[in-house]
Amino acid sequence: PPPSPPPPSPPPPSPPPPPPSSPPPSPPPPSPPPPSPSPPPPRPSPPSPPPPSPPPPPLPLPPPPSPPPSPPPSTLPSPPPSRLRDLSVELGSARDFAILAKAGVSTVPNSDITGDVGVSPIAQGALTGFSLTLDSSGKFATSTQVTGKMYAADFAATTPAKMTQAVSDMEAAYTDAAGRSNPDHVEYKAGVLGGAILAPGLYKFSTAVGIGKDLTLLGSATDTWIFQIAGGLSIAADTNIVLKGGASANNVVWVTAGVNSFGARSHFEGTILGATSASFITGSSINGRVLVQTAVTLQMTTVTKPSS
Repeated sequence: PPPSPPPPSPPPPSPPPPPPSSPPPSPPPPSPPPPSPSPPPPRPSPPSPPPPSPPPPPLPLPPPPSPPPSPPPSTLPSPPPSRLRDLSVELGSARDFAILAKAGVSTVPNSDITGDVGVSPIAQGALTGFSLTLDSSGKFATSTQVTGKMYAADFAATTPAKMTQAVSDMEAAYTDAAGRSNPDHVEYKAGVLGGAILAPGLYKFSTAVGIGKDLTLLGSATDTWIFQIAGGLSIAADTNIVLKGGASANNVVWVTAGVNSFGARSHFEGTILGATSASFITGSSINGRVLVQTAVTLQMTTVTKPSS
């Protein structure tokens, strides 16, 4: 028999099922639209010219000044100004002398005197301790202790008349100053003036005056002080009179009825118009004039006549 035909081939295997399909990915969100370009800033307009400035308003008046604060109570005596204008004392020709005396001037060398020295009616013998040198004119003498001239009643003419007039003017000035009325201060501090500060004015004392500590006279160059002293005047050793505020020794007058005494190394200011004597102890000094009606004694004393 003929051979049997071969059996049929098995069918090919089925393809594997496709995997489950994934959902398609979401599309990306749309990009935001690009920002619109900003319009360019407007071009600035050219500045307008400023309007004319109005005239400035008138300045206000300054406020009135505030009154100054009240000063603390002062211990200074304050004489009424109306009395100050008549206090100057006219010395006449006595003003030309640093020392003028009727009974003599003596010195224990060496004194230092700036200004003229004179005695009258007494003669030149009352000028002791000076080692006088008579000028060739015979009208005056000189001394190494005096920067100035020395006069006496017995020198050659015209000196006697000059000295008589100077002494007369000194006495008149004493009478004038001692007789002033309406004092600004009477018995001020009972005459114990040490440590005080005195304003200008007329001071009257019925007793002696003592200066045991520095005394200050405070005022201007035109102010005047007159001290009317019925007794004596004394200033202690190493004690000073001090001028402040421009006060001038030319305008300080001490008119004394008693003896005037100036302690060692003391310093005094002003004109002494004395009815009696003035005694200066070793090393004392005065910026002023010593015009007395008896005698002056000096012990290594400095006397300086202030410029007029």
